[in-house]
Amino acid sequence: MIWDYFLLALSNLKHRGLRSWLTMLGIFIGIAAVVSLISMGQGLQTAITGQFSSLSADMLTIQNSGTGFGPPGSTAVRKLTSHDLELIESARGVAQAVSRLIRIVYFEYNDVRVYRYVVSMPMDQKQIDFIHNSFGFKAESGKLLKETDKGKVVLGNNFANDLEIEKEIRNGVSVTIQGKKFEVVGVLKKSSTFQVNFAVMMLEDDLKELLKIGDEIDIIAAQVTDKNRIEEVGKEIERKLRRDRNEKIGEEDFSVQTPVKALGAVNLVLNIVNIIVIGIAAISLFVGGIGITNSMFTSVLERTKEIGIMKAVGARNKDILLIFLIESGLLGFVGGVVGALIGLGFAFTASFIANQALGATLLEVSISYPLLFAAIAFSLVIGLISGIVPAIQASKLKPTEALRK
Repeated sequence: MIWDYFLLALSNLKHRGLRSWLTMLGIFIGIAAVVSLISMGQGLQTAITGQFSSLSADMLTIQNSGTGFGPPGSTAVRKLTSHDLELIESARGVAQAVSRLIRIVYFEYNDVRVYRYVVSMPMDQKQIDFIHNSFGFKAESGKLLKETDKGKVVLGNNFANDLEIEKEIRNGVSVTIQGKKFEVVGVLKKSSTFQVNFAVMMLEDDLKELLKIGDEIDIIAAQVTDKNRIEEVGKEIERKLRRDRNEKIGEEDFSVQTPVKALGAVNLVLNIVNIIVIGIAAISLFVGGIGITNSMFTSVLERTKEIGIMKAVGARNKDILLIFLIESGLLGFVGGVVGALIGLGFAFTASFIANQALGATLLEVSISYPLLFAAIAFSLVIGLISGIVPAIQASKLKPTEALRK
């Protein structure tokens, strides 16, 4: 019996054709938005988590709050200095502290000029090895920088086939950075961080001389003696810097980040974005539900005589109620399935375009089957709820009145 009702409901939806598809439009948009954006968000979250997990668990990052990097240099109002570096080195639990400079420079090769990040490497080999190990830098060709490599650079992986430069950069060639010639001694293996893939690495003294940088530090990387005490050491550094700068708690103009804390901040932002996406999708689903209700009311009016005939030949109220509920549920279910497929298609397309533009596999789509099933089930529930009132109205029609209309 239920199967017959299902076939009858399906036949009625097919009969309405275009109107059924237009009724499901709101469901399409809502489910597609949820599936596509959350799938991309989860993929991005997975990529970022993998990136942070590859960092050394015994490293703290200290920088001034609001630090950004753009020409001619760091945009922080108050710079870190060698005094801050010494203060951090003296903190209990710190094995070593390494200063880093990150700037944007113009890079020339093959008569093409582009702007790229340049990152300093310390002048001490032990500190250089610490940076290489902490960030997992490995050479795809050539070698990594050493303390004796004055006038030499190592390039990120994207320089090997840079579409803007239109010519492969190999080891041993000379490139021009800020008007000065440097020899390329190595190219890094591809990183999950697109900034690294586009970065130029040179010794700190070379970068200071090139950009005429004085006693400035953009980032300090501190290695702790015991990774299990990293949070404690981070708080000790905060206390020392706060006392030295005469600042109150909560008013610091610097930040001390652990990999866990940095990951937590990123996840918080992504979770907020997901909540906003769900809110927008909820509005669309609400509109879709109203569309289904409207369509079902119209269907009741159009099929009044049909309902009267069904009741005249023995159909009960609950039979009519069930038929109309199945119809509205099918509208929600089909809308959910099609919306989920559209959402996945949009997510994969956007991911492909973004990765091609960035030159790195950063934005991947993470297909969550629980999310897909939950989205489809939710759209089915929306359809059923939206059809309750019209279905009740149809079931309560009296045969004599229905046949008279």
